[in-house]
Amino acid sequence: MSLTEIVSAVITLTLVMDPLGNIPLFISVLKNVKEEKRKRIIIRELFIALGLMLFFLFFGKWIVTLFSMDMVSLSVSGGIVLFLIALSMIFPSKENSIVDPKEEPFIVPLAIPLIAGPSVLSMILIYNMKDPGNIPTWFLIVIISWLINVLILSFSSKIAKFLGEKGMNAIERLMGMVLITISVQMILNGIKKFIYG
Repeated sequence: MSLTEIVSAVITLTLVMDPLGNIPLFISVLKNVKEEKRKRIIIRELFIALGLMLFFLFFGKWIVTLFSMDMVSLSVSGGIVLFLIALSMIFPSKENSIVDPKEEPFIVPLAIPLIAGPSVLSMILIYNMKDPGNIPTWFLIVIISWLINVLILSFSSKIAKFLGEKGMNAIERLMGMVLITISVQMILNGIKKFIYG
């Protein structure tokens, strides 16, 4: 696997994990949590998400075999889920409440689905099936993407203050547009494989 392909995979996975788009959601979910406790919760949720992603990376092929899935169904379904998530980033709805603000979040919604959501796990499964003999490289890609998320989300409050509400909204919509392009490509690749397979 070339360096260009590794960098491309890291960028794609990081975009799908959407750390910048998650900043407003993290701030909203943790607004009633004290500042000193906030970072501990974010790091804990990031490690939970990493554990789930690595589980799918190492055991994904058995999950796929168990449910009789193939690359075509994974690519199309992953693309559809990613497309819907990207749409919600471009056209956000204030009616969607994902957590009770009075409770301290645990696993849901920060680790799952905000960091390790269906589109991220689908992408990791696709990586696993596309090149099952290259697990160490995919492990490195997942770790680097995760570390980028750690860096961005650890400074979420400062980044949000620096960019402001309009800046955050603009970045989230821009990320959404990029993810729509990736999702459409995933769907088209799946359809192409189905037609020629």
